[in-house]
Amino acid sequence: MKKSRTIQLAMGLYEILWRVGTPLLKHHPRLREGFAHRAAADHLSGSDIWIHAASAGEAFLSLSLIDGLQKDILSRILVTTNTRQGLDIIQNGVAQVSGNRPVSVTASYMPFDRPRLMEQAVSKVSPKAMILLETELWPGLLMALKKNSIPSLLVNGRLTPKSLKQYMLWPELWSTLGPDHVLAISEEDAARFSALFGCETVRTMKNIKFDRLNTAPHPATGHLKSLIPENHPFLVLGSVRREEEKPVEAIIRRVLSELPETVIGLFPRHMERIDHWTSALDQLAVPWQRRSCIDRSPVSPGTVVLWDVFGELNPAYALARAVFVGGSLAPLGGQNFLEPMIYGLTPVIGPSWENFAWAGDEIFHQKLAVRTDGWQSAAAELIRQLRQPAKDEHRKDAAKNYLETQKGGTAKACRLITQILKSANVNQRPVP
Repeated sequence: MKKSRTIQLAMGLYEILWRVGTPLLKHHPRLREGFAHRAAADHLSGSDIWIHAASAGEAFLSLSLIDGLQKDILSRILVTTNTRQGLDIIQNGVAQVSGNRPVSVTASYMPFDRPRLMEQAVSKVSPKAMILLETELWPGLLMALKKNSIPSLLVNGRLTPKSLKQYMLWPELWSTLGPDHVLAISEEDAARFSALFGCETVRTMKNIKFDRLNTAPHPATGHLKSLIPENHPFLVLGSVRREEEKPVEAIIRRVLSELPETVIGLFPRHMERIDHWTSALDQLAVPWQRRSCIDRSPVSPGTVVLWDVFGELNPAYALARAVFVGGSLAPLGGQNFLEPMIYGLTPVIGPSWENFAWAGDEIFHQKLAVRTDGWQSAAAELIRQLRQPAKDEHRKDAAKNYLETQKGGTAKACRLITQILKSANVNQRPVP
């Protein structure tokens, strides 16, 4: 690979900065664990495919790719990550996706992007293909891959306008080091990647996250059904975060003032907030009960059920007439509002939904979900839905059909990976 003198000097400075800074990183709370592996490459194993999954979200995507690879491909796969949560997800999920197939999967922390360390890592792993997920563009790694003529693929690629502006401060660097293939999750992302790397390397794909959505709803158990009085509206306030507790309190007050017969299921996102909610509900002066203290008798109309047990949010969706999904009334990026759709619900969210922007505005255009600008409009929409006699069952089919049409990203990415592996005769290599 030919490098300009400027890039050579920059990479030399990058090396020095990593050497000086690495000892300091040992004291970082998130990097202290696994530091020896982050600062070295000798623990890495030789692999045909190297997938880098930065954190938890990308770790799930890596499992989808492993599961989607053709079963006749005999592969040794290394998956690296930057976080403890990502490592746990990979290690726990490997057995489920690999099954009895002739594939060997190992997981490790990703070494730091110091150029010489990355050269050692790439030499040690010697992959036939490097798979990067979403927006993992590290100069040291990309330089080492180019130097060793190892093809790299950016899968499920996304690039915000803000990030593009930052990368375009030095376009020569990224046009030199850019991945050999980019599969972007939208035409807009593809255009931004094309501006950075050139259009000849960029194609589009459907977001792998859609493939991970289960469009088969969980039925409500008879026990759960018995808790909700018949012919009374049931509202679920799901995945409520600490930062939005006050506006959610206001929603509860507004709903019960206009529809006092409503039963509300309140699901805090984190169980440590249960004690807060016991005090808050007392201050609101509304009837409430802990879910764990309710037997098989239905609660009284107008009761708030404080859900202090795990695993019942999806079954509660099956009983609900309306649902608000949290993480959205404060700038938190939102929680999963796609799951309620498959129960025939039209989930209501606040203005913050950046974590699920990959789902696209079409969901709102088709009125499969409702995005509001604050608690007042959210409460108004929830009251409107609660006043409907029942859920619109046609919405369940519409939501399922929409989500199914968005699937297929995993298969497209795996076809490209398989082409590269077969060209290298990986399927003829025995797995140790």
